[in-house]
Amino acid sequence: MVSMKDIAKKAGVSIATVSYALNASPKIPESTRKRILEIANELNYVPNAAARSLKKQETKIIGIFFILDYSGSFFGPILQGIYETLAETDYEVIVCYGENSHRFLPEQVIDGAIILDAGFSSEELIKNANTGHKIVVMDRKIDHPNINQILLDNQGGAKLAIDHLLAKGHKKIYIVKGHADAYDANERLLAVRKAIKHYKDIEYEEIEGFFDKQSGEIAAKKIIQEYSGPAAVFCLNDMMAIGMYDYLSNTNYRVGKHIHIIGFDHTELSQYVTPKLATIDYSKRKWGALAASNLLKLLSNQEVSNDIIQVSLIKGESVQNAKNEVFT
Repeated sequence: MVSMKDIAKKAGVSIATVSYALNASPKIPESTRKRILEIANELNYVPNAAARSLKKQETKIIGIFFILDYSGSFFGPILQGIYETLAETDYEVIVCYGENSHRFLPEQVIDGAIILDAGFSSEELIKNANTGHKIVVMDRKIDHPNINQILLDNQGGAKLAIDHLLAKGHKKIYIVKGHADAYDANERLLAVRKAIKHYKDIEYEEIEGFFDKQSGEIAAKKIIQEYSGPAAVFCLNDMMAIGMYDYLSNTNYRVGKHIHIIGFDHTELSQYVTPKLATIDYSKRKWGALAASNLLKLLSNQEVSNDIIQVSLIKGESVQNAKNEVFT
């Protein structure tokens, strides 16, 4: 590997002069800097990131930690918001996953982290924050000066979904749950249970789910096995709703007639199903952009406040008025 010593030898200057040139220091003439840079390019010199990190106490890299079993259509807009926010800065981004990547913070491979990954325990994040590392969380509440939180209004969105189903006259409500250890899933389920208590004569059932397409397929199979009339289903994310669509497409049961479905996330894929899926919408791009912006503030020791991403209802066509119609 080519070192600064090799460049200095060929240029006939000191290593210090090479260092000044590579770091755009005004301490040397512009002509000298250009000549050293030309030699560095000629020798294919690559800076040692680890050495730079030790010297400057920064890597100019931000780590994004996402859970793997969310769909690309969910993460894509979030990443777009992050990239756009960092585009005019000198920070680079790496997307991290797996337990081994958890060492990136304590080993200073990255300067800060954006977390949407239940695989990171809150205790681990607090431990990193206690040693000065800057973190933005998108999937939990943590009270720490080095941790900022940008959360969805999960409870507000879940209440919108339930109120929409009940306003259509549905009396039989199924909930397809998400990961038991996922903050978003638990917040949505909590709001559903609170909302249902305010209504009388409602038949209510929860079905296990894991935020994946297969969970929706399994839920759809269960629902049609016990079908006795129009049923409303709130899937706690769109991917499970898509799974229900796929399963029902191979039966005589129809979405919006026999099974009325609402999702959560308004993913790109959900916009192409027929009938159009009712869902809870929010700006994933804004969510990512705000997370990146707040992390930059943390890294520069600016004051930063926690934020909530607001949600809204997309009515779609998959939820119609309940009818006293039994499938035959």
